[in-house]
Amino acid sequence: MNGAGQTGQDRAGAYRVLARKYRPRDFSGLVGQEPMVRTLTNAFSTGRIAQAWMLTGVRGVGKTTTARILARALNYKTDAIDRPSIDLSVPGEHCEAILEGRHVDVMEMDAASHTGIDDIREIIEQVRYAPVSARYKVYIIDEVHMLSTQAFNGLLKTLEEPPPHVKFIFATTEIRKVPITILSRCQRFDLRRIDAGLIKAHLAHIARLEDVQADDEALAMIARAAEGSMRDAQSIFDQAIAHSASHVTAEAVRDMLGLADRTRVIDLFEHLMKGDVAAALDEYRAQYDAGADPGAVLADLAEFNHLVTRLRFVPEAAGEASLSEEERRRGLEFSKMLSVRVLSRTWQMLLKGIQEVQSSARPVAAGEMVLIRIAHAADLPTLDEALKVLEDVRRGDLAGNSAPSAPSGGPHGVAAPSQAMHAHGVQAFEPQRLSLGGAAQTMRLVESRAEMSAATERLPSAPAKPESDAVAVGSLADIAALAEANRDLAFKVQFKRSVRLVSIEPGRLSVNLTEDAPKTLLGDLTSRLQQWTGRRWIVSLSNEPGSKTLAEEESGRREVALADARADPTVAAILASFPGARILDVRIPDAIAEEAFARPAEEPDEDDDDF
Repeated sequence: MNGAGQTGQDRAGAYRVLARKYRPRDFSGLVGQEPMVRTLTNAFSTGRIAQAWMLTGVRGVGKTTTARILARALNYKTDAIDRPSIDLSVPGEHCEAILEGRHVDVMEMDAASHTGIDDIREIIEQVRYAPVSARYKVYIIDEVHMLSTQAFNGLLKTLEEPPPHVKFIFATTEIRKVPITILSRCQRFDLRRIDAGLIKAHLAHIARLEDVQADDEALAMIARAAEGSMRDAQSIFDQAIAHSASHVTAEAVRDMLGLADRTRVIDLFEHLMKGDVAAALDEYRAQYDAGADPGAVLADLAEFNHLVTRLRFVPEAAGEASLSEEERRRGLEFSKMLSVRVLSRTWQMLLKGIQEVQSSARPVAAGEMVLIRIAHAADLPTLDEALKVLEDVRRGDLAGNSAPSAPSGGPHGVAAPSQAMHAHGVQAFEPQRLSLGGAAQTMRLVESRAEMSAATERLPSAPAKPESDAVAVGSLADIAALAEANRDLAFKVQFKRSVRLVSIEPGRLSVNLTEDAPKTLLGDLTSRLQQWTGRRWIVSLSNEPGSKTLAEEESGRREVALADARADPTVAAILASFPGARILDVRIPDAIAEEAFARPAEEPDEDDDDF
């Protein structure tokens, strides 16, 4: 690592921030990127060196650093070695200048401030000349997705057939904004988020080199706050050292970042799961008075809720280095006592609550209302548990004054009490808490919900057909056909262009939308499906990519039809008989009316040889 064994001052006496001082100088110093290093090692050893690389990943994972190390490897030269090499343990002739960004044959360009075609023309004019002193001319273009469309087009030909003495290295945080024509000409490496355990271990190593005391819990908090970015972790650690006078404690990091005490967050979680509203609000206010941000408290609650849920299925995850002993021990206890239904319900309520707090003019009050809802819900059985109790009552299983057995997981979704929970002041969750009166209340609750549902069905918002008469829908094409049948051509065009199918079943539709989809499309789709099919639909937005849109599928069929037309002997004979004739278009009958509706007819491009 760079700067090992040195103090916080460099040789000139000027302070260097940790992110610069401990920037890796070779591939062995890259933390958490072993797959990329393995691929490059094999490529260099076999001589299969690409002409261009695309490095992508979130901020701070090492894209620019990797680009410089790669440029150093390409131009590696010592007294004993004169070829590209991954082993850079011995400094080469060009290494120091490349790493410092001052080598004449390694050009770095920030595409965020050089976005135009003129900047690319300058590169195109320079690539014809051989390097001055190094083996290769290397062009490193950072944030390449910021280039304009013209700049990308100008780069295509040079990127496809560059001179043998030129290499390109691109870096971007927005890989989706890079044209596929550029990506297809590059060898792509996705630099992964760095695991919090690796970040914590690396920070501990830096602390030893800097002769700084740092608590394990403090390092774990910094590693979590960095969210997979080593640079962010080093910057936060640098700030923590200055904040705490060379002894970095968890309390100092918590105060500096405005975080909640993890132990107190667990206590708050415990109060919520017990349904103790007063204790939960007292603890929340105490954390706020101590400097914790209301949104951060809810975010930490959601993180711990996720940890408990994960430990329920993967108990060995408790061994992760980024967890504190308190999180590890109590997380495992909760994972054995709380049902997945309760954990899932709490997770959804916290996610919604975080958004409310962030958008509220009174975040503290909004946070309290969120906690009240969660604590209140902890006293309620989930819907399937309530239905089970209702069914037991109707069967006569709850006779006399005898109390029924609690549903699986108890009223809180909690199993039998444990001694460990008593050690933390948790009252035993009583299996008999759901008495006959409680069962009757539950029955009334379910019946009230049924009445509300029936009343909702009687509302005149949209006349629904009986379920048996509902129109079957099993694909995007079926929905488009319904729009056609109902003469809603405008909606049909937008639907075919913007909707990608993720999953579909009776009454439920999960989709992914294109970037240019109208914000009202999901609501419009829901109401039209109900109107056209005679049943209620739940339409949800998914993060999964989904299938191609119907418009994309039709475009693919048109390309195939165009290719078939060129290959048709009759068409070929006609083209041969009329010099200058060419195929302008192949029309798919179902798409003609939609194209006419969607956009006015365009004049054919005289320079286009295909259309």
